[in-house]
Amino acid sequence: MSGQGVVERASAELSKRINGLSLRVGKQHRNVGKSSSVMERMTNVFCGNSNTCNIPLNPTIPQGQTLTGGEKLRRPGAKIASQSRKAVYIASRPITWNELLVDEDFLSKFFWYFTAADRSNLARVCTRWKEILYRNSNYWSGLSLCINYKQFSQTTANEKTRLYASFIRRGFLTLGMLGAKDEDVHELITYFPASSKCVHSLVLKWCGISDRGLETLVEHMLAIYELEIFCCNDLSESGLWACLVPQIRSLKLADCINISDEAVGAVAQLLPGLCEFSLQAYHVTDAALGFFSPKQSASLNALKLQSCWEITNHGIVNIVHSLPNLTVLSLSGCTKITDDGIELISENLRKLRSLDLSWCPRITDVALEYIACDLTALQKLILDRSLNTNLAAVFGGDSHPARYGREKGKNSPKWVLIATYRAKRVADSDSALTLSVTVSTVVDIFSIECSLMTN
Repeated sequence: MSGQGVVERASAELSKRINGLSLRVGKQHRNVGKSSSVMERMTNVFCGNSNTCNIPLNPTIPQGQTLTGGEKLRRPGAKIASQSRKAVYIASRPITWNELLVDEDFLSKFFWYFTAADRSNLARVCTRWKEILYRNSNYWSGLSLCINYKQFSQTTANEKTRLYASFIRRGFLTLGMLGAKDEDVHELITYFPASSKCVHSLVLKWCGISDRGLETLVEHMLAIYELEIFCCNDLSESGLWACLVPQIRSLKLADCINISDEAVGAVAQLLPGLCEFSLQAYHVTDAALGFFSPKQSASLNALKLQSCWEITNHGIVNIVHSLPNLTVLSLSGCTKITDDGIELISENLRKLRSLDLSWCPRITDVALEYIACDLTALQKLILDRSLNTNLAAVFGGDSHPARYGREKGKNSPKWVLIATYRAKRVADSDSALTLSVTVSTVVDIFSIECSLMTN
């Protein structure tokens, strides 16, 4: 064959390859095992081997690369695994009511439709429900374990051990002791040694515990930071001096006949990190409030003095000078507090967000005017059984709080009245609403525009 013929045949083969790209894959499978001709080998010299440009039937996409529209390409095995899991679930899911009511997946969601108090009754239905409820401590959030030791003393040692074990399993943080005595304290330490780490809040009510018993109990509970003592008349001030530990952040004392001014002194000296202090004692005087010093001002933000009948405006002077950062103040039942004391509070405690003046019979409209002018951060004001206040003088007429604020050149406090009361509505000549409070009034003050209640 002449050289010109070779070139022509090579050119024809080249044209065939360029115009027939779509047929190369099929041609490759048809010609497997056949020897190449001389002409094909010569064409490969000019155009390259046809095997180097094969187009795969199933092109692979690198991992993580997405198709058009953002959809990820799934591997064939992923779909099979998903179908397998679905088949296993369908095969194992409950079919009858009896199977559904013991299925853990169903019950773990079903129990969330009940309150924490209701779940304590649900745990008595059967052992299966009890095990599921006890396994998740979140089901018991907000509840505390209260033990009535007058009845608890009749239980056996095994029952006591099981009760304390359930305390740990359910994740309780608060332990309430009702009617406990010193021997009950030693029994608690014996049967419940884990209380030294898991009890964060201790509540004592109507207990006959002595000073020594309280000291032993608090020394055992190393993680305690909240302490509440109600109606424990065997405790004295020396017991408080012995049991108060620096990690306590919240302390509540109520109806303990031996608690007086010296007890407040122990609180002020031994609890530098105290955040909340609530006291109900009928014979605590102004001298007790003098024990507070500026070192408590950084941490103490809530002070609640309830039914402290002997506290006067002089005690208020000690409060505003020693605790200027208070945000919550309750003077409920402090019957000797007058408008002058409220003026001191309004001028010095500018961070107050909640103020309770219930059962303060000497509070008048003048005190409310002080509050309206100066306590611009106040969000809650309680006037319960304060019968000498006339809300109409504050929320209407010349005593409007916003008007007083403008007259003094301050930003007017923004109030809205949301009250629960029984009132007589009397329209005067200007059609302004007059409120005559007869029973009780609760006023919530929010940071929104002043809204005068009208018909």
